[in-house]
Amino acid sequence: MKRRNFLEKTLATSGALLVPGASVAAINNQATGSEMPMDKNDNETIFDEVIIERPVSGQPHKGKVLAVIQPHCDDIPIFAGGTVAKLIDEGYTGYLIRTTNDDAAGSGKNYGEVVSNNEFDTEEVARVLGLKKTYHLNYRNHNMDENNIQEIKARMIFLIRMLKIDTVICYDPWAPYENNPDHYITGRAVEAAITPAGSHLDYPEQLDLVKPHGVSERYFFTRRGPQYVNRIVDISKYIDKKVESNMVNVTQGPAGNNGSRLRKKLAAQGKSLPILGDDDRTADFNYIKHFVLDIESPRLRYSPSDKKIGEKYGLEWAERFHYIGPVHSNQDDYITKNAVPLKK
Repeated sequence: MKRRNFLEKTLATSGALLVPGASVAAINNQATGSEMPMDKNDNETIFDEVIIERPVSGQPHKGKVLAVIQPHCDDIPIFAGGTVAKLIDEGYTGYLIRTTNDDAAGSGKNYGEVVSNNEFDTEEVARVLGLKKTYHLNYRNHNMDENNIQEIKARMIFLIRMLKIDTVICYDPWAPYENNPDHYITGRAVEAAITPAGSHLDYPEQLDLVKPHGVSERYFFTRRGPQYVNRIVDISKYIDKKVESNMVNVTQGPAGNNGSRLRKKLAAQGKSLPILGDDDRTADFNYIKHFVLDIESPRLRYSPSDKKIGEKYGLEWAERFHYIGPVHSNQDDYITKNAVPLKK
């Protein structure tokens, strides 16, 4: 039996979800639409109701705290930079948490310079996206699976409590084909920290300094499929900010100054690409926007184009997530509708 057919039949019998034709809802007072068929190569698989999250005017999230958590300096900009920019614009106070020191990735004359360059790029990403502060946990790059996840979880719990984090954006802990231990260990540690962070019974030694605090929303992304996708975030208004957050990642990753490098390489061959413009900044900006996030996205990010994701839902640009949020209380609805005064 083909794997896809097997998954669909298994999920159908378990009541999980499944097929093209599943409903698509929209929030923020937008209209409901119909699900469009998925591209076989886009790595998007199982979902039931897909929510389209659109920009909201004003600052409806003012007073709430966002933590964007990544193992490497280029993860959040590549996969969730638009959503981060959107939520900050809507009132969140945001913090960036990087779990590794990126010592095994990127350019530099020596080991120390590679670490320093990546740290600088991470701070620049935070600045561009409007995040208040960055925390570097400094685990070894590509080796997070050699650490005790209980220690990582405890540090995450302390940060959730100290910063009073309401919403996290991070790698999906349940993505089955993620092969980088930094990605899946970070995701699993974050997920494992969320419930105990809100309990006074877990890590009580922390409570002299911080108080229990519950996380109410999670946006999980992945770079490889399949992934459970139930939320599409419209980042059309923030695509340029996402591009800018990728431009400052010059030490590693597919973005940075690769556009100007390509422009110079073509010029040496007596060629040019009009889309790259006539100067280095334009070349870097347009290369990231049109190649990294669109045309060459499957090769450079192991992920579908942000433009194609958006087109499926009638949007110009979009990011997709496995979203976990507050569950509506049917009991409260029932009480409101059916409760009666006590008889005296």
